[in-house]
Amino acid sequence: MILLGSVGLGGCATKGYVNSQIATVNTRIDGIDGRLHTVEGTAGQALTQAQAAAGQAQQNGQRIDQLQGRVDGLDQQMQQQQQRRQRKPRG
Repeated sequence: MILLGSVGLGGCATKGYVNSQIATVNTRIDGIDGRLHTVEGTAGQALTQAQAAAGQAQQNGQRIDQLQGRVDGLDQQMQQQQQRRQRKPRG
């Protein structure tokens, strides 16, 4: 009987002990949760900035493509003028 009583009572923790352990864990969880919200906010801001930068880069790429066409056209005109000058006899 004593043996059964000691085995049964030896593995039980008191409510106060369990509550203190849970309180410690809850405090750590609350701290981690607060940091997680901060990181999520920062990540959201970074995503917004990255999306804006991607949009701006796309616009810049389109402008470069337009300018490249104009430069190519001017280059062709210059080459044609040089060819005309070379064909004309000097005199």
